[in-house]
Amino acid sequence: MLKRSIDIVASFFGLLFLSPIIAFVAWQISRKLGSPVLFCQVRPGFRGKPFKMIKFRTMKDAFDSQGNALPDSERMTAFGSFLRSSSLDELPELWNVLKGDMSLVGPRPLLMEYLPLYNAEQLRRHDALPGVTGWAQINGRNALSWDDKFKLDVWYVDNQTIWLDLKIVFLTVKKVLVREGISGDGEVTMSKFTGND
Repeated sequence: MLKRSIDIVASFFGLLFLSPIIAFVAWQISRKLGSPVLFCQVRPGFRGKPFKMIKFRTMKDAFDSQGNALPDSERMTAFGSFLRSSSLDELPELWNVLKGDMSLVGPRPLLMEYLPLYNAEQLRRHDALPGVTGWAQINGRNALSWDDKFKLDVWYVDNQTIWLDLKIVFLTVKKVLVREGISGDGEVTMSKFTGND
């Protein structure tokens, strides 16, 4: 209950005080990337329950001759890269926190298609609300291997406390400022998870 209360208060005042920045970023996205400004996608939440996560859009629409979306590296712009490296694209997720779909701190919500690919231990990452930031994010973010990321997520589920959450929030701000772990090796963000060997 304390964690949820903190999430409600922090997300409400975060949305309130950051509204000028949110509005400015939305205007810049509309001007540079066009509409829609928001990127909405169904992600697995607590115990795998689907919810619609919202972020700021960071990629332009670009398709090949067959109508398939081009790879991320060809759709990402310098402006989109800045939004990701500064984590400004994550600001709309405060609405998900306020609604109760997410927490400020928890394992990052990944793709629905990954759910059947997890082993029993990895699936335990869904025993906590997904977070805007998490233990894996301050310990390597997208530069981690999938196996290491899942181990860190499960460790957080087993060891979460309010004090650990405060430490993660503090270190997240530090990570954002120094722009560490933004992408995986040779990737714009992170390679897709294809299951365990």
